[in-house]
Amino acid sequence: MKFAVLDLETTGPSADDEIIQVGLVLLDDDLQITETFSAYVKPDKAIPPFITQLTGIDDQTVANASAIEEVLLLLIPLLDDAVFVAHNANFDLGFLNQALDQCGYMRFVGRKLDTIELLRMLYPSLTTYQLGAVSEQFGIAHSRHHQADSDALATAQIFAKAVDKLRGLPLLTLQRLASFITDDTDLGWFLHETLAHKEIQTSLDADALSYFRQFALKVNDWSEEQPLRGDLDTPLEDVSFPAFLEQMKTAFEERVANYEVRDAQQQMFQEVFAALDDGRHLLIEAGTGTGKSLGYLIPSLYYGVRQEVKIVVSTHTINLQEQLRERDIPLLQQTMPFPFRASVFKGRGNYLCLRKFESKINLQDFVTPGEDRITAAQMIIWLGETEHGDQEELHFGNKGADFWESVASDADSCLNRACPWFKRCYYHRAKQEANLADVIITNHSMLFTDIRADHRLLPAYEHLIVDEAHHLEDVAGKHLGMQLSYFSLQHPLQRLYKDGRTGMLHQLKFKLGQEGDEYVDQWSETIDELLPKFGEMRETWEKLLDLLYGLTGVPTAVDGAESVQAVLRLKAGDPPDGWEYAATEEGNLYTGLNRTVKSLEKMLGEIKERIDDPSIQALATDMNGTIRDLSRARDDLRTFIKLDDKATVYWVEANPNFRSKSVQVHAVPADVSGQLQKYFFETKKSITLTSATLSVQKSFQYAREQLGFPAEEDGGRLKTVQLPSPFNYRQQALVCIPRNFPSVKGTAGDPQFIGMLVESLAEAARETGGKMLVLFTSYRMLKQVYEPLKAALVADDIQVLGQGIDSGNRSKLTRRFQQQSASVLLGTSSFWEGVDLPGEALVCLAIVRLPFQPPNHPLAEAKAELLEQQKQNPFMKLSIPQAVIRFKQGFGRLVRSSRDRGIVLIYDTRVIESYYGKYFLYSLPGPKIEHMHLEQIVPRMREWLTEGREEET
Repeated sequence: MKFAVLDLETTGPSADDEIIQVGLVLLDDDLQITETFSAYVKPDKAIPPFITQLTGIDDQTVANASAIEEVLLLLIPLLDDAVFVAHNANFDLGFLNQALDQCGYMRFVGRKLDTIELLRMLYPSLTTYQLGAVSEQFGIAHSRHHQADSDALATAQIFAKAVDKLRGLPLLTLQRLASFITDDTDLGWFLHETLAHKEIQTSLDADALSYFRQFALKVNDWSEEQPLRGDLDTPLEDVSFPAFLEQMKTAFEERVANYEVRDAQQQMFQEVFAALDDGRHLLIEAGTGTGKSLGYLIPSLYYGVRQEVKIVVSTHTINLQEQLRERDIPLLQQTMPFPFRASVFKGRGNYLCLRKFESKINLQDFVTPGEDRITAAQMIIWLGETEHGDQEELHFGNKGADFWESVASDADSCLNRACPWFKRCYYHRAKQEANLADVIITNHSMLFTDIRADHRLLPAYEHLIVDEAHHLEDVAGKHLGMQLSYFSLQHPLQRLYKDGRTGMLHQLKFKLGQEGDEYVDQWSETIDELLPKFGEMRETWEKLLDLLYGLTGVPTAVDGAESVQAVLRLKAGDPPDGWEYAATEEGNLYTGLNRTVKSLEKMLGEIKERIDDPSIQALATDMNGTIRDLSRARDDLRTFIKLDDKATVYWVEANPNFRSKSVQVHAVPADVSGQLQKYFFETKKSITLTSATLSVQKSFQYAREQLGFPAEEDGGRLKTVQLPSPFNYRQQALVCIPRNFPSVKGTAGDPQFIGMLVESLAEAARETGGKMLVLFTSYRMLKQVYEPLKAALVADDIQVLGQGIDSGNRSKLTRRFQQQSASVLLGTSSFWEGVDLPGEALVCLAIVRLPFQPPNHPLAEAKAELLEQQKQNPFMKLSIPQAVIRFKQGFGRLVRSSRDRGIVLIYDTRVIESYYGKYFLYSLPGPKIEHMHLEQIVPRMREWLTEGREEET
């Protein structure tokens, strides 16, 4: 078999564009390179500037190149009898065949393979399929991105790696894949060819995977393991905390290169240990560079192991959870003077249910066959690689989330010990590991899910560390309240009955037909009677959402205009006009759901009692889980429609793009501080809350009030500490504020504001050579700036990347920004925190507007009303503290290490003109702050950056 790996550069993506460069690499069946070919092509049209910026190819480069006819004459023989391979094969093959047509040659009609398709299937954890990023991850040298010869060579090497992995898969895995990926597609043909070769080779499994029920898995049975230290005396019985820290210091010096003792971290060790030891709560602000994670893990492990108690650590983001698992815990396991266990425990829906997955594969229950087959293939390969069965390890395509929802673990459909997969269950493995662990790493959502489940999920604990604690109150509101969308009912209804052929009810009826029980006819009749009801319930649900959509008053979407999200707040006891129609439809829906749920529960109870077939038992269990989903949605909707709780904030959101299908209804407690006290601070012995942003103008008053602590700090039960920064911000950060910059109101800028902003950003970017992050509070304004800024910087070879324009994926945008240093990245909400761009990657941070939350959001309105009732000023007590904390998070993107140096431009003159501006500037960790006229900013930047370079030399 011969493979021809092709890459083309063109004048653009459209059908009337032309080829300007060809790169080809030939591989033999052993995946060795046998020949390469490359040539520039002279097009009949000028090469656009954006293509030159992307590829480095301009009109002069191709001035003396051959015409496409001549290049094809050399290329065609090389493609003879070859399998065509490309990265996004439809694009390259489309242009090749168009050129062959135009020149009078036969089109290429042979087999084609797409490396993107192969990567999706074979590398399920890859987060990007962009050629440069994949090359980097695979360790493939690829310096000339978007040059056809270099791209073709990189694609060939990626293809070779992918095929090598495919050929090395266990025979059982290839057979599983071939069972549902048929050979009527080119990918299917190649898979079946690979399987045929494998079947005549040795079946020895070099990876020594575990085999169970025709699946190859990385994990064996989880067993009833004994605690790590057994009945031994505690290893710290005679070791004081100061002596223990000395031991750790020595271990770090031996094992960690360039280890330095950080004063702030040492103080954090002492404060966290004292809080645990004294049974107190602690609010501790630890800025970037403190070493916060180790700052709480080291004293927690010492205290927990010595006292033989569990410590729970909770984070807000998956990123931090994974950092603790992958970086900090392994480091401590190497350096601690005693063995310990740490486990990561997430919400149940994060884990794969192997029983459901097996059933889906065996039945080939694919809702969208093309996408679902690739997702299923990804997961079958992933089973041979994963130890955790955690969806976070998977990178899905468009419909992957829907597929996952149908195979995720959940309490309602769990067979527990009756399940054939129980001893290999990822969720029960994680739960067992948590039971045995000294420290359990979980997330804020799980803390509140555990409360709603009457503390049945997490092992009992009395000592809690909350990292990223500035998010705790927000997460509490979401989890102690409720939210429903179109899919909250649509998905469970569809799982039970989608159409005349698919759905659990059809499966059940078919399986029952093969049983000889006397009740089978009665059950079949019940199913036949229920099926029409599903269409009626869907119709009623859509009618209800139409009514709610109409009540929001969403403006009609105009072509080309940005859609506007509409939000309608509903006051308890005071429904809007027309609410009675919504209540009527909800009543009809409630009745229909009630009858359906009761009929199904009765029938499934009888089936489980009378039928022993394991597949029917499993299906009935899954159906019970889906029925409980329907019941929850039914009850939540009834709670919402009643609008009867004065302490709850009710609202509806909708968008004109998807009309009634975009409707979401919310019911959230206005104030969760009482519940936080009840469930946490009054019942736990010690809770430490930490973050880089807890204080406002050096005060913890806002954080205390959100958590339900009085200003007197609860008579010593709560201690607050602000650790000193380990960085010299006066030397490392310069803040520049243009005092003659125009002000702006609303989410969009007027032409003068946008024009001046674009000009200033462009000048600053030229001075720093890109390396700039621009933070917006409005996506609308980001879009206004994107095109003119891109045009202003095109001649300087500085690329502009826009969130939601070039990609909606934050990590992809960040990677592209780091790969090309001459870049300006425009970001909104998610870029204000959690983005790490250390060193030379980021030199300039621009903050366009102060990050105030919209005051008219229902939750913000309700909180403001509560404060007004207490004769307090909502702007000063709520809006300012929230914005300051967000502002500090944004500022924290710039200096990430003691070697970083950079400039912050603040274009919102309210920081120097308004009475509240001081709250923002005084909350920063001591940078040099200067305000000047706009035209003085770039010279000042140049001067400051030059000073920094001189200090380094």
